[in-house]
Amino acid sequence: MEKYSLFKLFNHARTYNENWQRAWRSPVPKSDYDVVIVGGGGHGLATAYYLAKVHGITNVAVVEKGYLGGGNTARNTTIIRSNYLWDEAAQLYELSLKLWEGLSQELNFNVMFSQRGVLNLGHTLQDMRDIQRRVNANRLNGIDGVVLSTAEVQARVPLMNCSPNARYPILGASWQPRGGTARHDAVAWGYARGADALGVDLIQQTEVTGIRRHNGAVVGVETANGFIGARKVACVTAGNSGVMAAMAGLRLPIESRPLQALVSEPLKPCLDTVVMSNAVHGYISQSDKGDLVVGAGVDSYNGYGQRGSFNVIEHTLQAICELFPSFSRVRMNRHWGGIVDTCPDACPIISKTPVEGLFFNCGWGTGGFKATPGSGYVFADTVANDRPHPLAEAFNIDRFYSGALIDEHGAAGVAH
Repeated sequence: MEKYSLFKLFNHARTYNENWQRAWRSPVPKSDYDVVIVGGGGHGLATAYYLAKVHGITNVAVVEKGYLGGGNTARNTTIIRSNYLWDEAAQLYELSLKLWEGLSQELNFNVMFSQRGVLNLGHTLQDMRDIQRRVNANRLNGIDGVVLSTAEVQARVPLMNCSPNARYPILGASWQPRGGTARHDAVAWGYARGADALGVDLIQQTEVTGIRRHNGAVVGVETANGFIGARKVACVTAGNSGVMAAMAGLRLPIESRPLQALVSEPLKPCLDTVVMSNAVHGYISQSDKGDLVVGAGVDSYNGYGQRGSFNVIEHTLQAICELFPSFSRVRMNRHWGGIVDTCPDACPIISKTPVEGLFFNCGWGTGGFKATPGSGYVFADTVANDRPHPLAEAFNIDRFYSGALIDEHGAAGVAH
């Protein structure tokens, strides 16, 4: 058996993997589908998977202008948690966290979900009052959460500067043990492989250039490679949702902004949890291969740039080095920007639109990655049944007319 395995390994190396089975097909688009999903990131692929798996709708195409998982899914810091303040948001993110906990088994693909816990630091008395309120609200929703003292934070993260004379004194923190991180590309690949196995067509390198309507209803999408008919179109295009909506004559209450992040050179294991701080606008974790993964808040201007801005990185690293003085000599490996779209209340839109057959899932800000499974699950249900899933009902686009907003700016964290 061992000799056979070594022979296979040698043969694959010799042939440059050219004989390996592809993880998913590259089909020629059909002329017509029941559902076309615009956007091949984590949310779009999860929506396609649950449409097929849960609702039996397999005549589905996912249309992606680049490669699968190459947009915001590939440009985030992979933090997963569910400790949001308001019932509506907390329950949606908790559904997602529960799906994360069984996702590798569900997809038969290791998404490397690591429940290493998430700390949200408090630096002022008001921070601690907010933390107490949020943890109590979480417990009422059945979500795990603990308030830690300064000493308990220090014991959990020995490298952190918890001195009372620090620039950002740490008075305590909230702690969600079930939170953590996952491998972003593995999530996209797992959902892509699962959707493909159920018959979904994954169409890459095909940009959608228009949404065709007839008598007030959607009939398909125009693409760079021709028209694709559809009875329903579901748009899940992260930072470009405003552009997509304009193609259908809609204006969404969202703004698109760059979000900065960076990774360091690899280090030996030294940080085994996620540390977030609203006050310093920074958050940090250590990846499985040793990089320090650092994120900041969104830029103060609207735009679609996917490159880092030095002033944002400089401000964030100053704060991180105050919290972790030993990291001050660590070298940065690379940095980048992603495009996020944010709603006025820091909560997403998961909704039908005034155009019949057209649905939008957008406005996640920087909370999109952690919501991937739950977002796909409730959006698939909404698209399949032409009515909001119970957990998506509060995130209907109509809330911006009625005023029933869900203000999650505080619990969303550093734009998180």
